[in-house]
Amino acid sequence: MSREFSPVQILARLNSQQGWRTLQQRVNRVSSVRTISGFLALSLLTGSGAAISPQTSSSVAAGSTRNASPPASSGDAAETDPARLFQHGQDALNRGQLDAAERAFRQVLAVNPQLAGAYANLGVVYMRRKQWAKALEMLHKADRLLPQVPGIRLNIGLAYYRQSEYLKAIPPFESVVRDQPQSLQARHLLGLCYFFADRWADAANTLERLWTQENTQLNYLYVLSIAAHRAGKKELDEKATTQLVRVGEGSPEFHLFMGKAHLNLEQYDLALDDFQAAAQADPKLPFVHFNLGLAYLKKQDYEQARDEFLKDAAVEPDLALNYDELGDVYSLLQQDEHAETNYREALRRNSRLLNSWLGLAKAYQREQKYSQALRAIDAAVQLDPQRTDLHYVRGQILIHLGRKEEGKKELEAAVRIDNERRTERQKQVETGTVPSPELTQDEQ
Repeated sequence: MSREFSPVQILARLNSQQGWRTLQQRVNRVSSVRTISGFLALSLLTGSGAAISPQTSSSVAAGSTRNASPPASSGDAAETDPARLFQHGQDALNRGQLDAAERAFRQVLAVNPQLAGAYANLGVVYMRRKQWAKALEMLHKADRLLPQVPGIRLNIGLAYYRQSEYLKAIPPFESVVRDQPQSLQARHLLGLCYFFADRWADAANTLERLWTQENTQLNYLYVLSIAAHRAGKKELDEKATTQLVRVGEGSPEFHLFMGKAHLNLEQYDLALDDFQAAAQADPKLPFVHFNLGLAYLKKQDYEQARDEFLKDAAVEPDLALNYDELGDVYSLLQQDEHAETNYREALRRNSRLLNSWLGLAKAYQREQKYSQALRAIDAAVQLDPQRTDLHYVRGQILIHLGRKEEGKKELEAAVRIDNERRTERQKQVETGTVPSPELTQDEQ
């Protein structure tokens, strides 16, 4: 099938759409968005946080830690030496032995509760386990003890970023950039957070500073062109778009981006052409099968969509959105048992996926499991109390549970919130945007 537009024209049309919000989830505001993630900053993100070295902490003598002998056996007096314990934990962390690292750093803190490096590295342990609340608790303690260390604040920002809490990630990233203007990682992450917060001018200005280092990276150029266009920076927009085409045209990654552009323009057959070209060139390209699944879902070919999401899950087994979309597909196929399984798999990987909580609540509701449905919808409401459809579903469930007065109040709340936010109703239409995990997912 021949193209209707050149690549530059496709991107120009995508940039010009007034309702463009492809990089955020279908319905949520930035601070509670369903995470979607990908090619952006593949070379930047470790995904697990950077450990703090023993000599970073002012409470450990650098010399004694660097020259420490191998860890003593259990019961040895040296086990009370915080420097030796710290090194033991550091070595375990470097080997990926998270349980051993956690024990060692906890032992350090039992000896010296003011050791900032131990808190910081416990934060890294929890980041690698994706235990974000625990990670942030430890990192904030470390930051209070060592406010002069940018790396701790970088990990705080990264912990928020990995939860799609972009607004909360901005202040720590800004502070790192102020202290370390040459930090490529901090500047790139800050630019992405501005981008997801719709701060187009800030995103364009921040990312433009990285042109020399990043102008051959398709993900960087794609986002920069969109941010520049939305900020009214015509020259930068044209520069980034032209460079994007020059660098990437014909590559699997470029087909992926062009397919995404077609998908957002609701040109589903053209999107399939590009996604299939990308998959043919590189069957294991991350997110290509995910996007094929989205295209088939838009065309209401649910069996094909299911197969593509399953293929992407084989390539990206930790991507929660694959299971979230599979839950939706199985719901549409009226296979509630499979839908429940996949929604739970999605939530096991990312407990902040509002759509999975809602889908789970609806599946339980259809099966008349109203108590379970109520727990699921309560979790969804906690993530976004302003979603009118959540209050409507909750009201229905309460009525089925015999709590008619509470249910009536929920239904009234849905109407009231809907009236208050009438001008923003398009943000609550689930078909309005396309998830884009390839734009924030770090390399595993």
